[in-house]
Amino acid sequence: MNPASNVHIKICCIASIEEARLAVSLGASAIGLVSAMPTGPGPIPEDLIARIAAAVPPGVETFLLTSKQDAEGIVEQHRRTKTTTIQIVDDVPVPVYEVLRHRLPGVTLVQVVHVRDESLIQKSVELSEHVDAILLDSGNPSLAKKELGGTGRVHDWSISRLIRENVGIPVYLAGGLNAQNVARAIETVRPFSVDVCSGVRTNGKLDEQKLSDFFLAVKTSGSKT
Repeated sequence: MNPASNVHIKICCIASIEEARLAVSLGASAIGLVSAMPTGPGPIPEDLIARIAAAVPPGVETFLLTSKQDAEGIVEQHRRTKTTTIQIVDDVPVPVYEVLRHRLPGVTLVQVVHVRDESLIQKSVELSEHVDAILLDSGNPSLAKKELGGTGRVHDWSISRLIRENVGIPVYLAGGLNAQNVARAIETVRPFSVDVCSGVRTNGKLDEQKLSDFFLAVKTSGSKT
């Protein structure tokens, strides 16, 4: 069986309507729109996030990446941007999920887990009770200046696989992916979706050739195993 046959592709750090259209034209099932972050690439103003989200065709998910940790702040940010999905990149208290469910019915909740060691397996299982999907990335929220994504680093995919095997919800795999390593990542982790930002960019701009190569690598990865 081709392990890539049902793997979705999310293109993150989208910075313009033109970039969104390019990603969608090649087959992206989701795009990521980054709001204010303490570090990392890709933040854009919320009014631009709203314009891009409104321009994306039905059937393609739009992710608001938020570093906010309070329910009211996240709710208000989502109401300004109107994406289909909220990607929470930092830890939040469990009651926050309950408020978001109540205040934003129909909005998908995705929690980022920054994979550093095997303790994150149990944490992911616990989080899976409160959200619709888990996204595995390579940041480090414990630093003085938090890394909450976009590091370009690969983490330990064997831990990611164990997380995927132990949670009952979709798992997105991010962190240092590119056309050269994504097939191996898919074979190792078997995620619901792969998620890429810097691996398809040149000098911060979405690179059509790198993007095409990434899509091709995902689509043909099963033929190489």
